[in-house]
Amino acid sequence: MIDAHKTKSFIDAIWDKEIVPTLTDYIRIPNKSPAFDPKWEAHGHMDKVVEMFTAWAKGKLKQLPGSSLEVVRLPGRTPLIFIEVPGATGNPERSEGPSGATILMYGHLDKQPEMTGWTDSPGPWEPVLKNDRLYGRGGADDGYAMFAAISALLALKEQNIPHARAVIVIEACEESGSPDLPFYIDHLAAKIGTPDLVVCLDSGCGNYDQLWLTTSLRGMVIGNLTVRVLTEGVHSGDASGVVASSFRIARQLLSRIEDQASGQMKIESLFVQVPPERQEQAKAAAGILGDEVFTKLPFASGMKPMADDPTQLILNRTWRPQLAITAMAGYPTPENGGNVLLPYTTLKLSLRLPPTCLSETARAAVKRELERDPPYGAQVSFDGVQGDNGWNAPALSPWLAKALDKASKDYFGKPVAFIGEGGSIPFMAMLGKKFPKTQFVVTGVLGPHSNAHGPNEFLHIPTGKKVSASIASILADHARQ
Repeated sequence: MIDAHKTKSFIDAIWDKEIVPTLTDYIRIPNKSPAFDPKWEAHGHMDKVVEMFTAWAKGKLKQLPGSSLEVVRLPGRTPLIFIEVPGATGNPERSEGPSGATILMYGHLDKQPEMTGWTDSPGPWEPVLKNDRLYGRGGADDGYAMFAAISALLALKEQNIPHARAVIVIEACEESGSPDLPFYIDHLAAKIGTPDLVVCLDSGCGNYDQLWLTTSLRGMVIGNLTVRVLTEGVHSGDASGVVASSFRIARQLLSRIEDQASGQMKIESLFVQVPPERQEQAKAAAGILGDEVFTKLPFASGMKPMADDPTQLILNRTWRPQLAITAMAGYPTPENGGNVLLPYTTLKLSLRLPPTCLSETARAAVKRELERDPPYGAQVSFDGVQGDNGWNAPALSPWLAKALDKASKDYFGKPVAFIGEGGSIPFMAMLGKKFPKTQFVVTGVLGPHSNAHGPNEFLHIPTGKKVSASIASILADHARQ
């Protein structure tokens, strides 16, 4: 049996002495995902991070006999770190694993772009350690994952605790929607095998008080809505009242797919039936979190959430379609805006989908509604479309349900909790389809105010340590099945 006290001591030490300093250096590297840095290869940041991660990993893997690490590079694609650790019986005289099972552990090393508004550190590439929080881009999303996975295996090794064969996959384009990952999974299929347990460390947590299991992820459709009314801008005094504003037309088109008063989407095919167990889990999570469901967000003064009931807010962000406008083109900044009726408006639409809604179905429905019968005969297009399916976790095996609760109580002092996440991890949908009988542990460190993708992103170090220890405990329980 794994000793929780020894595990905690080991994990605390390796995090303090090695992982936090390495992640601090990692934050300094502006390793933006290819979608945000098309010249990533020439800039060299990706290679620098890969070298940093592999140097650390190789040093630690020497303690795990038979382990291997390779950086796989398919032509024209971002690199991928592939680590293989043989199963260990706990008996130094035997090399075979405790079973034929395979564990697949996943993370990524690419980052979101800078964003403005950093106040708790000078900026995204300037790490700041303050009050157990390591501020800077990428530490929590998702640079810590490889270190947590390896430290969990090392903790088991220190106690001679058995574990199944483990493979660790660290990709480099998750923040771009993981376009390269399917090619790597196919390329490495023989080496990966068929995992019966997947551990993904790229998700969130409802609070920092217990282990949170992600039960579902939303899909998404992203595309650019462009409305063009003129070939060039003209004096607004001459054109207004004669030429319809491209923004007004865009606003009119958006009303076809979204109720502007309630925020509820109007296209029926975007909705799904929420499974009863997910409704119950949302209610339970709301009971744990209460108002923290929304107070964790940096609301402007006087701003209120879209509903009063925390359960409904959780379901809104996990099982109901929602629209956000994330960028706009065609407009000067206010100080440079003259009295000109502008020729076009482009809005970047980010549509979050329920976990079981097919992105292709949603994409086609949205495109059809936006482009049909354009007002005033304006030129309207919805293009540049990217879509990813969501994911709904399979039912937990009894052993895993017990293992999760045990780990949470041992290292957090409270029972495990369950919640869906509003974001997407494309890898999960792909794996769920490829390995329908696989069990999933999807968790992470992105809790209240950690603000992944935005300013002031931070890694809550105590939670990182506890998640690492929890994974070690779960892997130990898995080996006894």
